[in-house]
Amino acid sequence: MIMGRNTFKSPIKSSRDQKKSRFNPFAFIEQKLDISALIGENVPVKFVLPLLYASFLAMVYIWSNYKAEYTIRKIDRIQQEVEDLRADVTTLEAEYMYASKQSEVAKKIQPLGIVEIEEPPQKIVLEK
Repeated sequence: MIMGRNTFKSPIKSSRDQKKSRFNPFAFIEQKLDISALIGENVPVKFVLPLLYASFLAMVYIWSNYKAEYTIRKIDRIQQEVEDLRADVTTLEAEYMYASKQSEVAKKIQPLGIVEIEEPPQKIVLEK
């Protein structure tokens, strides 16, 4: 005697039941991907949880690496900006120190008719 293969019967739905049925995304994915053809009919259920756990850990690892690389790129970009600002500050300080010398101030106020005093200041004494 030859035994046939066990299969599931799909229930016949009336047109009224088909209109009321909701969209099931998991059924849609299973239908389109045909997962049972990819992994086989006899996958033990005890492997599902460890596989889900391992895939979750892999996703966390990938996300962690992505965030670390993003943070490193951001730190490098900010360090470059700090170096540029430090160079600008040093240049401005040097220009300010040069411009505030007495000889430079005298050159700048000469067109205004103000002349540098060559005599030392005198002390004024008032008698009561």
